[in-house]
Amino acid sequence: MNYQRREQPGCGGCLLILMLIILVTGGAPALLNFLGALIFSGFAGVLLFIALFWGFSYWVQKRVATYEQSQTESHNRFVSLLVQILIRIARIDGEITRDEVQTIQRFFQYNLRYSQTQMMWVKELIKEATSSPQSLDSLLQEFKATFAYEPRLILLELIYQILSTKGVIPPPELEIARNIGIFLEISEYERRTIEAKYTRRRETGTAAPREMAAHHYAVLGLESGADMEAIKKAYRTLSMQYHPDKVSHLGEEFRAVAEEKMKEINQAYDYFKKTM
Repeated sequence: MNYQRREQPGCGGCLLILMLIILVTGGAPALLNFLGALIFSGFAGVLLFIALFWGFSYWVQKRVATYEQSQTESHNRFVSLLVQILIRIARIDGEITRDEVQTIQRFFQYNLRYSQTQMMWVKELIKEATSSPQSLDSLLQEFKATFAYEPRLILLELIYQILSTKGVIPPPELEIARNIGIFLEISEYERRTIEAKYTRRRETGTAAPREMAAHHYAVLGLESGADMEAIKKAYRTLSMQYHPDKVSHLGEEFRAVAEEKMKEINQAYDYFKKTM
């Protein structure tokens, strides 16, 4: 027979002993007074817990509302649609897991550098998105009808970015991202540019020259071996499409996404200017 360790007695045993002592020393009236005080203190504790919970919820809602009101309508709608689209992509297999939700949260926290207040807002948006019946197609249609070409580019960039946070993008999710790019009427050249960036292995500064060149060609959306004329044309096209001023109305975090993209484009162009 296996030995089972006995658990230490809980507070229930201690309370019973205390009640017996009160009954013996003070009689029934003392015991009734003790039980009344116990019930009252327990009720007061429950009320205090409810008050604290309500107060915290009110504080969170107030901070979220204040933040929302401080942002432009374009910014709030862009983020709301972005969250809903990401949730629909995560739920494409029929359910959304806690890991997938946490991946979306980490994306906003670390990639977009959201503050505590902004993260409270995002969590509220995620909660609303998970219970919304709206389909991915209708969300994309709404996004396409609402935003111009440059914000659509940023959306596609962010979709690839969050899909790549898991490592290698799974083929079904890669196909979804491709179809979204087509639906949003992103040019084939720019779709290829974005996809190449997130499906090729990122190279470091110590990579071999051939690997570095392949990486920079991918950033510009070009096949390896393209000449300087093609590189200049690609650079001019991407510089216009990703100029940070074209997405400044979406908020500072998305302007920063465009600035980061421009930095990569400039680095690629500078690399070829020095090596060709």
